Amino acid sequence: MVTDSPAATAAALQSVSRKQSRGDVARATVTQTGVYLVIGLLAVFCVIPFTWVLLASVDKSAGLNLQVPTLTADNFLRFFRDATTPRLLFNSLLISGGATVLALVLAMFGGYALSRFSFFGRRTLMFTILLVRVVPTTATIVPLYIMMIRLHLNNSYTGLILVEAAYQLPLVLWLMKGFFDSIPVELEEAAWIDGCSRLAGAIRVVFPLARPGIGAGALFTFINVWGDFLTPLVLLQSEEKYPISIGMFRAFSAHNQVDWGLLTATAVLYMVPTVVLYLFARRYLLKATVAGALKG
Repeated sequence: MVTDSPAATAAALQSVSRKQSRGDVARATVTQTGVYLVIGLLAVFCVIPFTWVLLASVDKSAGLNLQVPTLTADNFLRFFRDATTPRLLFNSLLISGGATVLALVLAMFGGYALSRFSFFGRRTLMFTILLVRVVPTTATIVPLYIMMIRLHLNNSYTGLILVEAAYQLPLVLWLMKGFFDSIPVELEEAAWIDGCSRLAGAIRVVFPLARPGIGAGALFTFINVWGDFLTPLVLLQSEEKYPISIGMFRAFSAHNQVDWGLLTATAVLYMVPTVVLYLFARRYLLKATVAGALKG
């Protein structure tokens, strides 16, 4: 009986291993190419609408087609010359800014209480609060409208800001509670020893350390309120109080012929506040993401 030598067996195994390695490399290359192709197609699908908006906003003869623009700044100048469009932008800034500040203040103190105090039913209370955010806006808009009428807050900035802040509060409250949990209570105890009250210790020690959470909460709240359409549409009846989201909708529905240049310029200006806020708060958002991952 003839048997192969150990050297021949090792050579055969090496040959099979090299073939398998080449096959694995080829399959990995094909898979990677397919993934990049899909990502590229999705990127093109997402970028083309934004490219059209940007180009049409500076195009003298803007239309529905993507084309090389005849550069002009008249579309933006007409936005600011119109008596109604700057008012729409101011209304959106007022509503979004007011709701953001109110939601953050309530979430900071509420999240601190949920983080530092133990009481019966705390877990149930937290999930009940979160349930408010889970319920769709369309399911609660009619009761809210009736409530605002009975409180004489319908068609007012105050009523709309209260409702928008209430919608965003559960998410921001959970976010702030998680950040306060990650801050050692020993830091507060040191402040208490130095003579600070619990409230003063929270304001001087805990809240500054939770700035990443505050920045992330402000970003989420502002963007959600800024892009809300249904709530102001139902709760506001005066055109001079409408935010810019409703103003853009009316630009489509109020005229038989749409001024695409003015509309796209409005859309660009509509995106500016959220982009600026994101650029300002992105470092806090990154810290929030990393801290949440480490905490989990």
